[in-house]
Amino acid sequence: MQFKKYVAEFIGTFVLVLFGCGSAATAGGELGYLGIAMAFGLSIVALAYAIGPISGCHVNPAVSLAMLVSRKLSVKDFIAYVVAQVAGAVAGSALLYAIIDSTGKAITSLGQNGFGEGYGIGITAPMAVVVEIVLTFVFVYTILGVTSESGNGRVAGLVIGLTLAFVHILGIGLTGTSVNPARSFGPAFLLGGEAWSELWVFVTAPFLGALLAAAAYRLLNVRKA
Repeated sequence: MQFKKYVAEFIGTFVLVLFGCGSAATAGGELGYLGIAMAFGLSIVALAYAIGPISGCHVNPAVSLAMLVSRKLSVKDFIAYVVAQVAGAVAGSALLYAIIDSTGKAITSLGQNGFGEGYGIGITAPMAVVVEIVLTFVFVYTILGVTSESGNGRVAGLVIGLTLAFVHILGIGLTGTSVNPARSFGPAFLLGGEAWSELWVFVTAPFLGALLAAAAYRLLNVRKA
């Protein structure tokens, strides 16, 4: 049973990266920010109802960290979830790489995150950290809230997916929107170069945002016995 959860997280992150990052890399100009945001958001909506009953549909190490510190996930499961999520992200990026490579065109984008001159509006590294902390905070805080009541089960996937879409609407022009270390790792791992050198922002900031969200939720929402 435990193994099924890890496979579900692998598949979920694979799908998120392939369809979300793939939309940005292959049709970003046609779709625009809203279209790319919806690709990520709708992926989560579909996955929430498909694998949510199996693993909870974290597909994001930052979400898993928030669940760990909220005592909704064991240390063993946290480690296994992160490994599965990173592997799924790399696999999704690898398939996207193969798809683009089959056209014979140079591969310059796999939907990687970034900042600075030539990326989005060109924000600085410190501001990219702030942006990713805030975006992740909003996303993870929403997840903690909507999943706290069992009666929300039918709408939770929709709420979470739409929240991911709306943080992307702001974040795409700033950092490409990570809020997910695995989603950032996959493209950066295959592209290397600047994407890899800037990866630290998209690993540390989402984790910090998730920790802040978990702390805020515990402070503001959890009733004391």
